[in-house]
Amino acid sequence: MTIALYMDVHVPQAITEQLRRRGIDVLTAFEDGTEQLPDDQLLLRVTELKRILFTQDIRFRVLAKLGN
Repeated sequence: MTIALYMDVHVPQAITEQLRRRGIDVLTAFEDGTEQLPDDQLLLRVTELKRILFTQDIRFRVLAKLGN
């Protein structure tokens, strides 16, 4: 099973580079042109692409709590 990650704008580029060196499929918000999307729309985009969102944005915790 392959894991496909989606890196939010808050993740340092060095993390993305190291994951790619290890063969992990990584797409960044910058590459996808979504760096300005609001958090709720970014979650929809990630879901649409069937990727796992990797973020360090504390505001996503609020969205997660709202979803419960």
